[in-house]
Amino acid sequence: MNSVSRQSVLSRLGPGGLLYAANKIIAVAAGKDEDRWRSKNEGALFKRWKRTGSSVETTPAAPTLTTPSTQPSDLLKFLAINALELSAPASDALLKSRSSEWFQLSGHPGSLAPAGPGTVWKRRAAGDHPAHNPECDAYKALAACPHMRSAIPRFYRELEYGGENFIELQDLLHGFRDPHVMDIKMGTRTFLEDEVSNARARTDLYEKMVRLDPNAPTEAEHAARAVTKLRYMQFREQCSSSAEQGFRIEAVKMPGEPPLTDLQKVREPKQLSATIARFLGDDERARRAIAARLREIRSLFEKSEFFRTHEIVGSSIFIIYDDERVGAWLIDFAKTRRVPNDIKVTHREPWQQGNHEEGFLYGLDRLINTIETARLSETMTEPDVSR
Repeated sequence: MNSVSRQSVLSRLGPGGLLYAANKIIAVAAGKDEDRWRSKNEGALFKRWKRTGSSVETTPAAPTLTTPSTQPSDLLKFLAINALELSAPASDALLKSRSSEWFQLSGHPGSLAPAGPGTVWKRRAAGDHPAHNPECDAYKALAACPHMRSAIPRFYRELEYGGENFIELQDLLHGFRDPHVMDIKMGTRTFLEDEVSNARARTDLYEKMVRLDPNAPTEAEHAARAVTKLRYMQFREQCSSSAEQGFRIEAVKMPGEPPLTDLQKVREPKQLSATIARFLGDDERARRAIAARLREIRSLFEKSEFFRTHEIVGSSIFIIYDDERVGAWLIDFAKTRRVPNDIKVTHREPWQQGNHEEGFLYGLDRLINTIETARLSETMTEPDVSR
């Protein structure tokens, strides 16, 4: 089928007909053996799609158009493939039939879905202004930055489907085979300044604090039975390694094992070192490659004009490795904000209200050092990431 006749068929069917044909064919092929991505277990650390094939590419390749035969089934298959490529939304059937493995991270319950070979959709953050999508803006700016485009997932587009807004990004796990995966939240501050600007003391936050640590409130806070949002958020940062070390391990997945979810108590340097040592095992190749990649990201970050003018709050470093390849990327920019023109951020200085420092580079310095020095033979009986 040449481009003219193909376009004629596509135009006669229209977008709705194309998507319908695609969904019908894929639904038959997919069967009922896969759960839809928005399952009952949205709060799970990882959600997995069974691997039914293999891939060696880490970025999605443009589809190659082939000429279908005159058989109706072949024609419909041809139209279905092209409908999926040309129509913006992926259907539930497409999500079910995806022939690769994909994980749902702890920080994004219900917000990510596989969209096609090598891409994922990420739902727009709740609370964003309808006319302003900070994460989309950040990805666009970083994709245009010669220093940072190689340090982030490839950004493809912003789209709307089913009344919700998404961005489509490179699936960083695409091409890896049963990999080791670690998601690390960066910075000494993972909340925005405007999130804690209200100085009103709240009873609900006091009750949350007491449930986590009955001894955490001061005598005055116990008497008032209330704490401010700032006090509560700083308390939460101090419960993890964020406040002291500038990073915290959010999630770990080891090959053939269920994900490790209970990492709240991995706070002290020795605990962090033990957890990372078990993640790396005795794979010196992976250790050296990950450390080199993180040093590269740090160097690119320090050269970037974007990061000189923005606070990077709540972003993560996503590390993946298997027997053949190693990767690390900077992800999550929903809380990235431009700082006032008269403010200069170093990303290493302590945070004070109004200075917009978030400690990203402070934490990255310590993360690199931990990865370079952690050794399995020196680990203590800390949380075991292999269980």
